[in-house]
This record gives sequence, structure tokens and C-alpha cells, in this order.
Amino acid sequence: MEKGLSLPQDCRHFLHSLRMRSKYALFLAFVVVVFVFIEKENKIISRVSDKLKQIPQSLVDANSTDPALVLAENASLLSLSELDSAFLQLQSRLRNLSLQLGMEPAEEAEEEQMLEAEEEWEQLEPRPPAEAPPRRHVLLMATTRTGSSFVGEFFNQQGNIFYLFEPLWHIERTVSFEQGGANAAGSALVYRDVLKQLFLCDLYILEHFIIPAPEDHLTQFFVFRRGSSRSLCEDPVCTPLVKKVFEKYPCKNRRCGPLNMTLAAEACRRKEHMAIKAVRIRQLEFLQPLAEDPRLDLRVIQLVRDPRAVLASRMVAFADKYETWKKWLAKGQDQLREEEVLRLKGNCESIRLSAELGLRQPAWLRGRYMLVRYEDVALRPLQKAQEMYRFAGIPLTPQVEDWIQKNTQAAHDGIYSTQKNSSEQFEKWRFSMPFKLAQVVQAACGPAMRLFGYKPVQDAASLSNRSVSLLEERGTFWVT
Repeated sequence: MEKGLSLPQDCRHFLHSLRMRSKYALFLAFVVVVFVFIEKENKIISRVSDKLKQIPQSLVDANSTDPALVLAENASLLSLSELDSAFLQLQSRLRNLSLQLGMEPAEEAEEEQMLEAEEEWEQLEPRPPAEAPPRRHVLLMATTRTGSSFVGEFFNQQGNIFYLFEPLWHIERTVSFEQGGANAAGSALVYRDVLKQLFLCDLYILEHFIIPAPEDHLTQFFVFRRGSSRSLCEDPVCTPLVKKVFEKYPCKNRRCGPLNMTLAAEACRRKEHMAIKAVRIRQLEFLQPLAEDPRLDLRVIQLVRDPRAVLASRMVAFADKYETWKKWLAKGQDQLREEEVLRLKGNCESIRLSAELGLRQPAWLRGRYMLVRYEDVALRPLQKAQEMYRFAGIPLTPQVEDWIQKNTQAAHDGIYSTQKNSSEQFEKWRFSMPFKLAQVVQAACGPAMRLFGYKPVQDAASLSNRSVSLLEERGTFWVT
């Protein structure tokens, strides 16, 4: 009977002992869970606290404000610092307890997780947009019959350049300027001011000089050599053709309606860069305000050519203006009219003076001027194109390189053609120019010829002998 009573009592002791052990096990498990949780939270709060602690110093530097005031006004960061300290103490105690229980937190795994989280957060942070390349404005400064139409195509063929072909032609046709003196200076100022507005994509300035005047910004008849500017013949500038409206200088590869100046101005602003070819800017010094205008970042490329070749070409292209020269050659007179020689000399001197100014590198022109001989371009077109683009700070595209390869080996060589076998054509004038005409040019333009490296000839045989070089070696005249 007593044995039967003792058995339940033993069971009760056993069950009681089991319950006590279970409580201790649950307590220890709870402690471990709390430790792991607090360990993770402590690392997160510590990192946040470290970042927030950097705020007061930056604010002090910026505003000279007391750090204690800044902390008090920004969600009581001092309390957060105290809480961080208390967590550090609790962390130390829990670590000792975990060591006693034979457990070590997986710090390395947690550190990797934190680094991954930070990397993901940095990827989500907005990044500043990449800076657009600076807009460059290039002026191809030349005189007539120097090969400027051919060289201008180097810029016309690049898709990100808004290129204008001789826009100052309209000013010359509508504003009367006499040669020399104050009138010459006045014309240079007008050309310069119009040029500046064009570089700023204010194409409306041309409407004052187009006859008849455009209506609603539409040119009903023509813009000079529109077809030589690809930018004026591309979409959306090329509008649908209008019946009974005929342009004198239409686009070459497509038929377009009257030029809309508003669409052209918008296209100008969309392009990354701009280039203008002008043969009516003679004095480089008048361009100083443009070179100093920070909106333009102007680059001036002055193109020159052997004055003997220039005169030979002009006598063909502008035959009516050179009747006096032709009569002098035909009649065999000893003396040419003095005013004709003085005009020739004046043209050469204006080119020389501008080149000397550019080569002196005044502060306002330093790094903005390049002198190029047409003969060098004709002999090495791709190399010279690369040098001009590098000077302008514009990357040369394969599109331009392909055009140069195709159009410098062509057989066609019209008066206004941009397609020619350049290495053969640039000295073609030598075989048709009378020696006494070359002598006149050499006497009138001697200083310019010496500056640019053009050799004089002493007899007719040397002039027509292709093996006699008329060029001195010259480097690339440009400033880095």
C-alpha cells in the first residue's frame, strides 16, 4: 500500500524537475534570441548614429552654429548618443554571457549583410547628370577663291554641327559700303554684330537684309546658297514643297518649301556646335568682342591660299570684274593701271595683318586662332581635318572622314565645286598663268607670300614646272 502511494510522489518530483529544466532552457533560448536581436539593432543604430553625428560639424562649418543647439533642435541627437552608449554596455554583457554558453554571434555574416545593404542604398541614390560637352562656335575666315567652300564642307558634313554658308552675303547685297577708310570699318562692325547674333541662333537678324522681306518668318524666294547648308535642308527645317514658289538656291538632295526662320533657329539651338563660313570678315581685330564673349567659346580658322592662285581663279569666276587685267594681258602693255595693283596689294595686306595678329597670340585670342594653308589641306585633307577638329575641341566623326575620302579623289572640278582630286588640282593654275601676271602678284603680295611660305618664281619655265615646289614647309599654326 505504501509502495503504491510512493510511486505517484516520485512522478510528481520527476515532472516538477522536468518543468524547471524546461523553464531554464526557454530562458536561455530567450536570452540568446534577445542577444542576437539587440546585436543587429545595435549595429544598425550605431551606423545611423555615426552618420548623424557628422551633421552637426558640417552645419557648424556652414553656419557657425553651436553643435549642442543643433543636436537639440534635430530630434535630440544627444539622447541618441546616450542610448548608443547604453547599448554598448549591454552588448559587452551579452557577449560575456554568450561566451559562457559557448555561443559566438556570426559577426562576419552580419557585416557582409550590412555592406550589401549599403551598396544597394547607394545604387538607389540619385546621381548628378553628366555634363554636356561645351558648345563650340567655329568661324572659317577666308577670302573668295581660297578653297573655303571645300574646307567648309568638313564642318557641314558633321551631323552635330549647325553650319551656315556665307550668311553675310545678304548684308553685302543690301547695305552699301565704299572701299577703305571709315566705311570699311563700318562694314566690319555690321558684319561682326550680325555674326554674333547668328552664333547665338538668332537667325531672325537676317530677315532685315533679305529682299523681299520674309513674311511670318518665311522666306518666299531664297536664302543665299541654302543648299550648301545641310542643316537648312534637314527635317524639320525642310517643310513640304509649296506650289508656285521657286527658290533660286534650293536644297540639293531634296525639295523643300520656303525656309522657315523659326524652325531653322530651333534646329540651331538643338545642335551641339555651330560653324559659319564667311569671306567678308577681313580684319581679325574686330572679332575681339566675340572671342571674349563666354557664351560663344569662339574658334577662328583663317584659311589662306597662294595669292597667284587666288587671282587666277578670280579672273575666271568673276570675269567681268577683271576686264582691265585681261585687256592688259591681251594688248601687252607694260604697265597695269595703278588702282588695280593697289587693290590687289590692299587685299594681301589685310590678310597678312590679320594673320600676324593671330600668330602673335594676344591674350584675347590665345588658344582661339588657327592659320591653315589651302595647299596643305589639298595635299593632306584628312590630316588637316583632324587638326582643325582637334583645335576646335570637337570630335571628328567617321561620317566626315568618309566624305573626305570620297570627295578628294573625284574627277569633277567645276568653278564652285566641292568635289575634286585635291592633290592634283591645287596647282592647276600654274600651267595657264602668264609669267608677267605672276610677277605683278609677287611684287604686290611679297610680304604675305613670305609669311605664308609661298616661293616666288624667277622665270616662266619654273612657273610651269611641276617639279619646282612653290611651297615652303610650315607647321600647324595653332595654339593649344
